[in-house]
Amino acid sequence: MTRWLAILVVLLFAGSAAAQSVNFPSVTVGSSQAGPEVKGWIYKPSGDGPFPAIILAHSCAGANAHTDRWGKLLVSWGYLVLAPDSFVPRGTKAVCTTPNVVTPNMRVADIAGALDYLATRSDVVKGKVGIIGHSHGGSTVIRSAQKSFGLAQRGLAAGVAYYPGCNPKFDVGLDIPVLLLAGDKDDWTPADRCRSLVSGLQRSDLVEAVYYPNAYHSFDSKAADRTVPGAAGKQHHLAYDTVAAPDAEARTKAFFAKYLR
Repeated sequence: MTRWLAILVVLLFAGSAAAQSVNFPSVTVGSSQAGPEVKGWIYKPSGDGPFPAIILAHSCAGANAHTDRWGKLLVSWGYLVLAPDSFVPRGTKAVCTTPNVVTPNMRVADIAGALDYLATRSDVVKGKVGIIGHSHGGSTVIRSAQKSFGLAQRGLAAGVAYYPGCNPKFDVGLDIPVLLLAGDKDDWTPADRCRSLVSGLQRSDLVEAVYYPNAYHSFDSKAADRTVPGAAGKQHHLAYDTVAAPDAEARTKAFFAKYLR
C-alpha cells in the first residue's frame, strides 16, 4: 500500500473521536489459516461499560467512509464496535475486481482474532458479540457463522449479512442466528443464491431472510446510482434504496437487541 493511501485511511478514522486504532493476531480456526496481524478500529459509546460488542466486516472496497458511518451508527445504538481491516495487512486495499486475493474464508481467522481480542477487554460484555458485514463482509458473516469454525464458543452470538455472496454448496452449517438482507435486483451477489442457501440449511430456523424486490447492490449506501467494475470485467449497478435501507436498518437494530441485550 502506498504511503498516501495509508495516510488517507488514518485520517478517515481519526476523524471520529470514538475511533481508536488497535492491533491483534489473526487466529487459525478450521480451514481458515491465520493471516498477518490485524489492524482495526474501536468505536466506543461514552461511559465505562461493559457494552455488548459488534464486529464490523468491511466490503470488498476495504475500510472506508461506509465502514465509518456504520461504526458510528452502531455506537449510537449502545454497542462497542471493532472494525478490522482484513485487506491492508495482506497487501491490498480492495478486492472488488480480484475477489480471490482475500476470500471470506480467509477473513474468518481475523474474526476469530477479533473475538479473542474483545474477550480481553473489561468494557465488553462476555459472550455478547455480534457481527455485521456488507457484500464481501456479508459473505464473511455467513462463513463465520458456520459451526465448523466454532466461533460461537468464542462468544459470537448473532450476525447480520447485507447483500452477501451466498454459497449454497458450502455454507449450510450455521450455528448462530443470522439476519440476511438482500435485493432482488442485485446483479453482483444474486438473491436467488441466498434463497438456495437458506433452503438447503441444516438449521433453517436460524436464518431470518428478507428480500427487497426493487433493491440493487449496496442499497444502504447513500450515494448516487452508479456502475462499478467487478471480477472478470463485469459491470454492476449500485443504488441507494429509500425503502430497503431504512427497513433493513430497523431490522438490524431489532435483531441485535434481541440477541445481544
